Amino acid sequence: MSTLIIGATSGMAQATARCFATEGEPLLLAARNQEALPHLKDDLLVRGAKQVDLLPAFDASSPEGLSDLLNALEEVKPDRVLIAVGMLPEPEDCEVDAEKASLALQVNFDSVVRMLTPLANKMAEWEGGTLAVISSVAGLRGRQSNYHYGAAKGGLNIFLQGLRNRLHPHGVRVLTILPGFVDTPMTADLDQGPLYIPAETAGKIIHKAMTKGKGDVVYVPWFWWAIMLIIRMIPEPIFKRLKL
Repeated sequence: MSTLIIGATSGMAQATARCFATEGEPLLLAARNQEALPHLKDDLLVRGAKQVDLLPAFDASSPEGLSDLLNALEEVKPDRVLIAVGMLPEPEDCEVDAEKASLALQVNFDSVVRMLTPLANKMAEWEGGTLAVISSVAGLRGRQSNYHYGAAKGGLNIFLQGLRNRLHPHGVRVLTILPGFVDTPMTADLDQGPLYIPAETAGKIIHKAMTKGKGDVVYVPWFWWAIMLIIRMIPEPIFKRLKL
């Protein structure tokens, strides 16, 4: 068994990788931050990973930057894939700058689809495996505080639903991961309330879902299922008046 993690230096991806390492799992890592990868590799080897291979750098904001990564994947056959690619844009910037709004959609949706398309085809040929993608509960309903980010994640959620339907006959499990508030470098500048959880906790949940879970969608943590159920049930005439 081996696991490929794309976006490996993100907070939740690192935490998940550590869980796999403690089980002696061989890991393949890809990330934009090439300086951080060797340090992560050493950490994972110390924790027990059988082998850690580093793949070419890629930049999710540049479609051309994915080519080397995709070429490298022609030589590997991981049993599990975790995609942890995304950015949290400044909502105020996206509201006044169309380029920044477009970038938020490109990184959080378009670049992930560009990766998923060849990966899905490869895993369909292999007739098995788990393909997990970190999305967000923000994609379950548009809110004024982050609707650009939420729109990208909402599109990704729908894409994963269709991909799950397509790959099911091939024995490929497509897992949608929906975190709520997680304490990571991406959220470091935000006010962190009582609903925030450490990245380590999120990593354990993701690892368990990928290795032992049987569902199609996992909330990180579980109580976001109830929170988002309530939010989604609020009628639109009322919801549009709320400051969320």
